[in-house]
Amino acid sequence: MTGAESRDASPTLDEVARLAGVSRATASRAVNGGSRVSPRAQQAVAEAVHRLGYTPNQAARSLVTRRTQSVALVVPEPDERVFADPFFARTVHIVTRELSAHDYQVVLLLAGGDDQESRMLRFLGNRQVDGAIVVSHHRGDSLPDHLSDLGLPSAFIGRPWSNSDRLSWVDTDNVAGGLEATRLLIDRGCRRIATIAGPTDMTAGVDRLDGWKQAMQSAGRRPDAIGYGDFTPEGGAYACRQLLEAHPDLDGIVVASDLMAVGAMEVLAAAGKQIPRDIAITGADDLGVAERTDPPLTTLRNPLSEMAAEAVTLLLGQLDGGSAAPRRVVFAPTLIRRASA
Repeated sequence: MTGAESRDASPTLDEVARLAGVSRATASRAVNGGSRVSPRAQQAVAEAVHRLGYTPNQAARSLVTRRTQSVALVVPEPDERVFADPFFARTVHIVTRELSAHDYQVVLLLAGGDDQESRMLRFLGNRQVDGAIVVSHHRGDSLPDHLSDLGLPSAFIGRPWSNSDRLSWVDTDNVAGGLEATRLLIDRGCRRIATIAGPTDMTAGVDRLDGWKQAMQSAGRRPDAIGYGDFTPEGGAYACRQLLEAHPDLDGIVVASDLMAVGAMEVLAAAGKQIPRDIAITGADDLGVAERTDPPLTTLRNPLSEMAAEAVTLLLGQLDGGSAAPRRVVFAPTLIRRASA
C-alpha cells in the first residue's frame, strides 16, 4: 500500500487490539457491549477506539450481537390521520429523542388497512427490528397477540385490549379523567350533561366514557346523552349536531379529546350557543390545541411526553436483559381549568 492509501484506510479491530494491548477477541467483546471484559481492558479498548477513530462495522456487529439497533414505532392508523393529530406528532418526537440517546434508530410503521397490517406483521415477524413500541391500538388489531407470541420486546402506549397481563404498557387513568371532568360540570351547576365519547374500539374511548357514566350515576343523573366520535374535529362536529338535535336542553358537554371539542365548539357557535354561558365544554389531551380555541378549552392534561418516555424505558429494560416480567405504569391526568368551563 502507498502512504496515501494507508492514511485513507479505516482503522481495523486488529489495530485497536494492538494499541489496547489485548487480544482481538477481547477487543471485539469490549466494542460489542463489554461482556466478560475486565474494567481495565474495557477502558484500554475505549481509549484505543477514541485515538484511532475506529467505527465498528455495523453489519458484522449485528451478526455477532443479533441486534439491528432499530426499534419499530407501530401506529395502526392511516398516514393522513397520523400527520394531522398532535398526539402522534408528540409521540414520534419523544420516542425518537429517547431512543436516539441510546443509539437506536426508529422505524415508523403505519397500518391503516388490512394489507398494510399484514405487511407490518410480516416485518415484525422477520425480526428486522429489536423491539416495538405500539401506540393507538384498536380492539381488532392482532398486535398484542402477535407480539406476545413472537416474544419480541415491546411496550404499548395505551392499555392493550388483549394480553394486557403479558405485555408492558403505559397509560393514563382515563376513567378518573372522565369522572373529574364530569364532576366539574356538575359542580358548576350544569343540569343536562352530554358526552362525546371516543371510538368504542379503543380503551381510551371506553374508559373516558365509563368515567362520565360513573360521575353521572353518582349524581343521580341520566347517562343517556351520548355521542360518538373518532378523535377528529369532524367526528366531534358530527356528534355535537346529533346531541343538540336529540337533547336541545344541553348545558354541558364532556368531550373525550381536544380535537373533537374543537369540532363541537364550531357547531355550538354556528347554533348561536355561547360558551360557557349556554353550554360549558371540556376536552382531553392538552397538547397545544386547547389553548388556541375561543374561548380557551378546559381540558384534562394527558402526560403524553412522560408516557412516551416511560414506554421507551420499559422497552430498553427488556432489550438490556432486564426482567422479562411485564410492567404496567398508569399516570394520573390533571384538570386544566380554562374559560370554556
